[in-house]
Amino acid sequence: MKLHLQKSTINKQNAIQITGSKSESNRLLLLQALYPEIKIENVSNSDDSVLMTKALTLKNDVIDIHHAGTAMRFLAAFFSIQEGREIELTGSQRMKERPIAILVDALNQLGADITHKENKGFPPLLIKGKKLSKNKVTLKANVSSQYISALLLIASKLENGLELTLDGQITSIPYINMTLSLLDQIGVNTSFKENLITVKPTGKQLTAKNENLTVESDWSSASYFYSITALSEVGTRIKLSSYKQNSLQGDSALADIYKAFGVSTTFEDHSVLLQKTAITTPKTVIEFDLKNAPDIAQTISVTAFGLGLASHLTGLHTLKIKETDRLVALKTEIEKLGGEVAITDNSLTLKASSGSRQNVSISTYKDHRMAMAFAPLALKTPIVIEDYKVVSKSYPTFWDDLETLGFIFNI
Repeated sequence: MKLHLQKSTINKQNAIQITGSKSESNRLLLLQALYPEIKIENVSNSDDSVLMTKALTLKNDVIDIHHAGTAMRFLAAFFSIQEGREIELTGSQRMKERPIAILVDALNQLGADITHKENKGFPPLLIKGKKLSKNKVTLKANVSSQYISALLLIASKLENGLELTLDGQITSIPYINMTLSLLDQIGVNTSFKENLITVKPTGKQLTAKNENLTVESDWSSASYFYSITALSEVGTRIKLSSYKQNSLQGDSALADIYKAFGVSTTFEDHSVLLQKTAITTPKTVIEFDLKNAPDIAQTISVTAFGLGLASHLTGLHTLKIKETDRLVALKTEIEKLGGEVAITDNSLTLKASSGSRQNVSISTYKDHRMAMAFAPLALKTPIVIEDYKVVSKSYPTFWDDLETLGFIFNI
């Protein structure tokens, strides 16, 4: 099903309430399953978090998490320590193509009993839960932070805790720090020195705990409103809540990144105010290393294209194993619109362009971020978004919120 976005102009003053961070929510949901005394507020209403909640409460022998990559990784670790329980953890066809061998090997080194049911190195997984007494494991430091976080989230429940050594240069540090910070908030003893992360065991219950935790709103979701602000007239203002200045989320780097697009960020109480304050010149070249925030690469690329700016983004190696190969998808769809893109395994380079084609149909590849990243271009040209409901994976009310801003569309 396609959504036809007309060329739109948004209201000068806007306010949007964004649901809790999917990244924080999924971490806290797993911790709550391990420590039921924890209470969580402002949990994400995304498909991924709904699936995570359901998977943690089901008593079935087969758990299907569909497209939810975070849930696949976190739950593989969770079920590995559920003593006496045997489950099959599976997902969509795309999920069966996403590698998980690094995490499975690490868990098995700690004593877990996990096997691949179909293709070696990929889901579905057969997991026989047991007590894990080994506590030392090494991972390559540039692997997905979700593998690292999956291990850290269960570490306090391991008999002897965990000593995790990261070999090489560490990427996605903000997501690792997010996990450690949440552990610290509930009273788990952790340390992160150089390339060694240590988590102490807690036993059955937390002793020094913060039981009531509020999830900050999702910065990845905020990225689309940064893009909308950047593509709008000077003076446009969008207020987003609920956010904090010292965020745990790596994508909070948006506040600095979008200065390059003429967008200022002001923190007010529990909100952020975005304002278009300047016009970017065509000679501007946008250059960023996004190794700590790869999920906003699509949004930044489309913003640059919409403003006719050249851009060079690096640190994108993890994008190839997301819901789709996001680098190939970006190149394909931007070039449909008349842009010129070059990609490597780690980077995307966009040439400056003047204007874009009208009523181009954007394929979304079952990837929520493709739909939401390209939607703001309706401020410049009519555009069509295929499979538009895919946004429910992370932001079910996205189209409602765009309509509130003044976007005009029909199915």
